[in-house]
Amino acid sequence: MDDLRRDAGQISWIGFETSAMDADLERRLRAGEAGAVILFRRNLEQTADGLDVAGLVALNESLHAAGQASGERLLIAVDQEGGRVQRVGPPATRWPPMERLSRLADGPAEALAREIGAAMGRELAALGFDIDFAPVLDVHTNPANPIIGDRAFAAEPEAAALRALAFAAGLADAGILSCGKHFPGHGDTDQDSHFVLPRLRHDLDRLRRVELVPFALAARAGIPMIMTAHVVFEALDPSVPATLSRRVLGDILRGELGYRGLVVSDDLDMKALSGIGVGEAAVGAIRAGCDVLLLCQDRGHQDEALEALVRAGETDSALRARIGEAAAAVRRLKATPPPPRPPLSVLGAGNSLLAALDPPS
Repeated sequence: MDDLRRDAGQISWIGFETSAMDADLERRLRAGEAGAVILFRRNLEQTADGLDVAGLVALNESLHAAGQASGERLLIAVDQEGGRVQRVGPPATRWPPMERLSRLADGPAEALAREIGAAMGRELAALGFDIDFAPVLDVHTNPANPIIGDRAFAAEPEAAALRALAFAAGLADAGILSCGKHFPGHGDTDQDSHFVLPRLRHDLDRLRRVELVPFALAARAGIPMIMTAHVVFEALDPSVPATLSRRVLGDILRGELGYRGLVVSDDLDMKALSGIGVGEAAVGAIRAGCDVLLLCQDRGHQDEALEALVRAGETDSALRARIGEAAAAVRRLKATPPPPRPPLSVLGAGNSLLAALDPPS
């Protein structure tokens, strides 16, 4: 495999449909055509007692081994936020939505958020995960928001930021890499980018006072990854969603906020981008400043994105350099030691923290 194709593989992070690694997925991983895999509930077998823990551990071990055969470390990611968005269920702790922390005063809320992050991280590490696509850094300012809502840590920017970043610190305590989402803020939309392309019409002053606050603090704290939003922010770039905007990712995230970590696209399979071919979206996102492309389901889209990157990189030296730069950023992330593997007895240990989220009135 030439260097360009290998680099394009590193920045392609993919999902799959089954609860076991099939021959095609194994081929992709052994060929270095993916830098990470993302597991969803569809990948997790269930038994009469809940999650098939042994099956999940075996799956993650087989994925890691197939990736290692390519000569590159493979990362395994999951969305484990709590509430509506958690893929790993009992016997692991069943976490409530993180908005529940708003029942506590600021200091205790931050302390508990870190404890929750650490407990969740230990459970994920025991199962063989490397990355949690959490915390949500969006601010819950719109009660009609169909996609964020109680996934956010608070309705006030600074409280949302400090609690979310404490949670991220807890994940780091357990050796799990965190990813703040969804830049530059999905909290005030009234549409879901899984299905349509939302637009936000707030002026720049409002964005700096509310939406951008958690991301500015996350950049300062050195969070390892930030995920983009498939949302058009008219005050920043009215022409394209944030994922495809150099103005949003370059001028604002990298420039104004000074972020130096990995920029991860939200899933390119989402319908917010359905008016753009996935190959065009993949190339556009990398040009705009994304370092990683999430392609969570459609294998045809995964092939299309990879081939589009390689073809465009072969004829465009600036894009080829950008792909190489992004792949280097992924490899730096992979230089982080893998998390220690706690015993499986940690599963469910977080249940001891749940009562603290419901203080007496």
